Amino acid sequence: MKNNLKISLIQSNLFWEDVDKNLSHFEGLISEISNTDIILLPETFNTSFSIKATHLAEKMDGKTVNWMKKISKQKKCAIAGSLMVIAKGKVYNRLVWISKKGDINTYDKHHLFKEEKSIEKGEGRLLVEIEGWKICPLICYDLRFPVFSRNDIGYDILIYVANWPVKRIDAWDTLLRARSIENQCYTIGLNRIGKDGNGIFCNGHSAVFDAFGAQILSSTENKEEVLQIEIYLDDMKTKRKKMNFLQDRDDFTIH
Repeated sequence: MKNNLKISLIQSNLFWEDVDKNLSHFEGLISEISNTDIILLPETFNTSFSIKATHLAEKMDGKTVNWMKKISKQKKCAIAGSLMVIAKGKVYNRLVWISKKGDINTYDKHHLFKEEKSIEKGEGRLLVEIEGWKICPLICYDLRFPVFSRNDIGYDILIYVANWPVKRIDAWDTLLRARSIENQCYTIGLNRIGKDGNGIFCNGHSAVFDAFGAQILSSTENKEEVLQIEIYLDDMKTKRKKMNFLQDRDDFTIH
């Protein structure tokens, strides 16, 4: 078990429906990273949030996942981000998590807007383990649903990758803090910047909160940057022990 974990968040603009340009751009940003355990990429990082362009959906052995595997191997770390994936004739907004050893785990976005009619709803959550840490990665709109995000599976880190618009950024800031407080965990929110092909503008506000809801990492608004932070398992466990609200949580079943 490793007490400290180094995480790199890439807050970036995205190029509309241009996979090659996005992958090349991220590769340049990733080249700045020298020592990390996890690299996080935004929601639909390879195409931007063009959910109606299902022709851009890739198979799991396609260009983007193979690119992620290459980066993971080069940097000797885990890498995660979401993209449109086609599987068994259906398209999912799928978070792909590739471990340092090359193992692949996935989570399909569960909460979808009514406009996302071309996207299939995912079921269940993902719990991945790295160096003794347990991590639950989710996608954007999932942030608004505290029951789905509830820490009833024993995670230490809750992650949201997003395309979250500026007009609702106050909700993003508030809900990230709330998720960390109610689940007594590190909560990480990674949002893109820039305007997409539908004219929707995102301004970042990527952040990390500790188990008491204190913000321990913040981004520069509207700035493309690689954010890096080191978090500590013993600090989180100390906070939980001091005020162990999780032991009094309600039991429930997600349908």
